[in-house]
Amino acid sequence: MANKGKERGHSYDARTIHVLKGLEAVRRRPAMYIGSVSPRGLHHLVYEVVDNSIDEAMAGYCDHITVTMLKNNKVTVTDNGRGIPVDLHPTQKKPAVEVVMTTLHAGGKFDKRSYKVSGGLHGVGVSVVNALSEWLEVEVVRDGKRYYQKYKRGVPEAKLKVLGKEKGSGTRITFLPDTKIFKKIEFSFDVLSQRLKELAFLNPGVKIEINEEKSRKSHVFQYEGGLISFVKFLNENRNALHAQPIYVGKEKDDISVEIALQYTDSYVENIFSYANNITTLEGGSHLSGFKTALTRTVNNYAQKNNMIKSASFTLSGEDVREGLTAVVSVKLANPQFEGQTKTKLGNSEVKGAVENVLGEGLTTFFEENPSLAKIIVEKTVSAGRAREAARKARELTRRKSALESSSLPGKLADCSYNDPKHCEIYLVEGDSAGGSAKSGRDRRFQAILPLRGKILNVEKARLDKALSNEEIRTIVTALGTGIKDEFDIVKARYDKVIIMTDADVDGAHIRTLLLTFFYRYMPELVELGHVYIAQPPLYRLRKGKREHYAYSEEEKDNLLKRLGGRGVDLQRYKGLGEMNPEQLWKTTMDPETRTMFQVTLDDATEANRIFNTLMGEKVEPRRKFIEDNATYVRNLDV
Repeated sequence: MANKGKERGHSYDARTIHVLKGLEAVRRRPAMYIGSVSPRGLHHLVYEVVDNSIDEAMAGYCDHITVTMLKNNKVTVTDNGRGIPVDLHPTQKKPAVEVVMTTLHAGGKFDKRSYKVSGGLHGVGVSVVNALSEWLEVEVVRDGKRYYQKYKRGVPEAKLKVLGKEKGSGTRITFLPDTKIFKKIEFSFDVLSQRLKELAFLNPGVKIEINEEKSRKSHVFQYEGGLISFVKFLNENRNALHAQPIYVGKEKDDISVEIALQYTDSYVENIFSYANNITTLEGGSHLSGFKTALTRTVNNYAQKNNMIKSASFTLSGEDVREGLTAVVSVKLANPQFEGQTKTKLGNSEVKGAVENVLGEGLTTFFEENPSLAKIIVEKTVSAGRAREAARKARELTRRKSALESSSLPGKLADCSYNDPKHCEIYLVEGDSAGGSAKSGRDRRFQAILPLRGKILNVEKARLDKALSNEEIRTIVTALGTGIKDEFDIVKARYDKVIIMTDADVDGAHIRTLLLTFFYRYMPELVELGHVYIAQPPLYRLRKGKREHYAYSEEEKDNLLKRLGGRGVDLQRYKGLGEMNPEQLWKTTMDPETRTMFQVTLDDATEANRIFNTLMGEKVEPRRKFIEDNATYVRNLDV
């Protein structure tokens, strides 16, 4: 291709090709290795270190792992595994532990001799943690001695040394994340606890502890029941249709397959999949195999036992998964994950293995437990009938060619921009606040959809009933994405969906109802970071002609001190409708000055449990959750 021009002062030759040595590449592009430098990426550092200990557990050499959150954002992970090797590496001429800690793609997980299965197969885990830490210390107990080495930003401070004699074996890693990489370093005891609890379920018998030095909080997780215990935990706030979860487990073609499942009387499905203990949020071949086998087995049993009266009627995958809670866990020697963040399993051979194991196991269970099989199949047939009703209701929500006003009973005030990337929609509580928002907004890119009262609680309703709710139909139509299996993010009409409600009990309830709806019927909207919560001010403080706004009690108190207290007119906003359009724009809608919280999904199993606790049928778990978390509630107007 001919070069039409040459930029002065720049040449493209060998000198312009930069080779990043050692762990430089990690520090230069951290998101490539840990997903992001947000809190999610920060917590991923701990998971990478813990995964090494879990790999030792899966290999049969470790049964006790301890995570300690030290003061000043330091974390220690200790295990009683074999200890990282310390002898000289044959080609690198350094202790093996130093090679592991300082070299990408170096580890004992690339053949089957040290680890038959492993979660850290990319071989970049602990070296990446080292690269992204201000400092890291490793201690290894092995061969009757304790060894020690310290690194600064991935570089050894000194050679590996012996601290003394010691019996036993294991590894201890302590690190401090680098402030040059992470803008905010604050580990969450609850976030880490959820992942460690998950690992304890997936590795029956392994004892996993977490301690926080500052708060003195601690947990010990150990579950002999494995996946059966996991499913019971996930369903503790639901009404199960059969007391004991169905369990199948078998090794097929060198692939270990474990599945536990239990049906409930709810209308939502909750399936969690794992490959070598890694959460596969995007599923993959093991999840495909599970869904195929489940649909086929239930259909075969229903037809064989004349439980489907119409010959033309076939149960869909959606029908057989209604009310189902399941955990699918596979372990294999060479998993192929999509990307370093390991969110989707790609091994095609796993699909057949899972299909075979579940198909045989579930068929046997149905034949041996006909009364339970009948209860389960009757629920799926009922779901099939509701699906047909939902299909008809869904057609009403499909967007007309130009979004005619007749199809928008919710009074959508649309924006003028056509490019969804630059558009946002506010779901506003009440007509009064909706009127102020319509007048105060920037009409070019901000759309307003006022909502009348509370939408339906979808945690207690099937899709057909949800779609008969006027407010839900309006939201679905306005967003343009479709719903459930028809959801398509490409068709989204807005990049940001912003929930704007009053800062009181009713507002909090409406906000939770909307979040439950998005999580259950449009989960990708949440997972991809398109849902936000607006934060309106609680107070307006006026002194003379100047106005100030406070978004918390603490901020209000600080402003009163700064303004002198006397002569300050203090107004407590009870609702959005009390603000005029100019005030609402200035405080809550202007991109330059507003405060918004992005809704993220860090832990799918915990999110599922919380939504079910807050919005499910059982009252007692909801009361306990509110009591346990009352001290953390802000902006609650009672």
